[in-house]
Amino acid sequence: MDLNLKNPIVFFDLETTGINIVKDRIVEISALKIQTNGEEEIRTYRVNPEMPIPPESSAIHGIYDEDVKDSPSFKGIAKELAKFMEGCDIGGFNSNKFDIPLLAEEFLRVDVDFDMRKRHFIDVQTIFHKMEQRTLAAAYKFYCSKTLDNAHSAEADTRATFEILKAQLDRYDNLDNDIPSLSKFSSHNRNVDLAGRIIYNSKDEEVFNFGKYKGKKVSDVLAKDQGYYGWMMNGDFPLYTKKVLTNIKLRELNR
Repeated sequence: MDLNLKNPIVFFDLETTGINIVKDRIVEISALKIQTNGEEEIRTYRVNPEMPIPPESSAIHGIYDEDVKDSPSFKGIAKELAKFMEGCDIGGFNSNKFDIPLLAEEFLRVDVDFDMRKRHFIDVQTIFHKMEQRTLAAAYKFYCSKTLDNAHSAEADTRATFEILKAQLDRYDNLDNDIPSLSKFSSHNRNVDLAGRIIYNSKDEEVFNFGKYKGKKVSDVLAKDQGYYGWMMNGDFPLYTKKVLTNIKLRELNR
């Protein structure tokens, strides 16, 4: 089943130096853009992470320091990539928890304005886990009856993710072929920041989603415990989370 698109959508996948959103870096990114008329365009970049790639990460994706030593840094591709993804919704596999927050961090580090707020995010892994509880390779076999060759290659994983979503729409009658609906279904929480440290509650109020103030309104915590803001700003939190927290603080001060 073809996607019912009102806006173009970009499916993307990252290979990285590790799984820490704050500290790790991209070594490969592949982005597949689907236009509203179904036309496809894919771009794949090898990226110099400007840090050593740990051997355990190279063992997974097969990318070593030597492979990216002459590649551009993320700063070298950021503006081109942002332009390619401009005006698009975003899809991926485990993207809401990892790929999207890490990509946002990379854009912030190089001062490229890439607004994540006016986009729908579709996490194909979440749909898969809600429906079948398996991995990407198993999902590809289950939905598409194909073997995922060259797994952990960003381009192979990206294209498989796109094919799986189309097959999911064919299989499940209760999945609406509508990007906002798919975005809602593939999310566990309504995140305010991309890492899910701050979420919306049932009253559309921003609340913390971790630690001693989990479930508490952010505005109430900032008013009650003024040192908590400083602790988070100096802590090991994603830049995007700190940006969201600062925006809430400034909003409350201006009220």
